[in-house]
Amino acid sequence: MRVEPATLDDVDTLADLWVELAGEQREYGSHLNASRNREAIKAVFSQQIADDWILVAREDGIVGFVNFAIEEGYFDQSVNRGIIQNVYVRPAFRDRGIGTALMDACETTLTERGADVIALEAMAANDAARRLYERRGYEEHRIEVEKPTKSDTNSKEGG
Repeated sequence: MRVEPATLDDVDTLADLWVELAGEQREYGSHLNASRNREAIKAVFSQQIADDWILVAREDGIVGFVNFAIEEGYFDQSVNRGIIQNVYVRPAFRDRGIGTALMDACETTLTERGADVIALEAMAANDAARRLYERRGYEEHRIEVEKPTKSDTNSKEGG
């Protein structure tokens, strides 16, 4: 297995893998419609490949990927934040160190490109992913909360 930058020849495979990832995340409460976003993620991945922000793990084809960036926004911050956007390893290749190799390479690349801290998101219900990130030294930094608009606290009836 080797970890290396993705090429434009990889974009269709990467989009397929992202659809698998997004589909799996529905189990944990994600709202993404995986297959409906395939063309959109192809466009995003094409740009990220051109900017060298995607690494792939190859073993007789692509078995996993990580995409990442340096956070850019409207506000000046006291640190440069590297953002890991997605990490995915095909189910048949899990528990073989591929995710670790992708994370190691990604963290090294982000550090070399000026990141002072590295952030990522995991679905709150995805205990396995959260444990992995905690073992790697990631700590909760922000908490996102949501509720349905049709809930008891939004009701205009009564009182």
